[in-house]
Amino acid sequence: MAYLDRSVRSFLLSELLSGMWLTFRYMFRPKVTLNYPYEKSPISPRFRGEHALRRYPNGEERCIACKLCEAVCPALAITIEAEPRADGSRRTTRYDIDMTKCIYCGFCQEACPVDAIVEGPNFEFATETREELLYDKQKLLANGDRWEAAIAENLALDAPYR
Repeated sequence: MAYLDRSVRSFLLSELLSGMWLTFRYMFRPKVTLNYPYEKSPISPRFRGEHALRRYPNGEERCIACKLCEAVCPALAITIEAEPRADGSRRTTRYDIDMTKCIYCGFCQEACPVDAIVEGPNFEFATETREELLYDKQKLLANGDRWEAAIAENLALDAPYR
């Protein structure tokens, strides 16, 4: 009986007709395609993009050189060197992230007690050479300065869930 049923459906081209009917139904619906460089889809406040080092409102960098982000990084992409300052606090002298090793897990952001290292909303950071993906402290601070408003807004939206 199954053989007869399968033969009839094959002879009448029912699968082809049902596929054509599905195509015909979607032909008159509104399109969902975005013109990417000019139109961008919204991203979640929890999106993990390009790394950035943040500053306090007075301009001082937030990183206190606790090295928790370096310790928790599963890919060993973060390297930190620190020294004490004249006032007794510690600050970083070197903060490097090898973005070719980074797996964007967000552990560094979660481990940081002062929200110094964050993964910002920028997802458009393609480069032509690997050397451009070796981020030093100046590059990370520049990213933080550039994206501070968006980062602060995303952290505020995510605060009830942390």
